[in-house]
Amino acid sequence: MRTQSSDTNPVVEQMQIAGLRRLTPWQRFELANRLTRGAFALSWQNFRRRHPDLEEEALALHWVRLLYGDDLAARVAAYLARRRSA
Repeated sequence: MRTQSSDTNPVVEQMQIAGLRRLTPWQRFELANRLTRGAFALSWQNFRRRHPDLEEEALALHWVRLLYGDDLAARVAAYLARRRSA
C-alpha cells in the first residue's frame, strides 16, 4: 500500500487513518477546526514578530491583505476609518 506521507511508517499511517475513521463527523470537524485555529494563531504570532514596527491596526490590515487580497483589505480599512470618525 502506498502511503500518504513519505516520512510516516505505513503501519503507523494505517493506525492514524483507522483512528480518524472512528471519529464522528462532528469530532472530525472539531479536529479540523482546532488545527486551523492553531495554524492561524501561529501565523499571526510569526507575522507580528516579523513586523515589530507596525501598529496593531496597520499590522492587521497588512495581514488581511496577504490572506484575503487587496479588495477586502481596502473595505476593512474603509470600515475602520468610518468607525473612527463616527
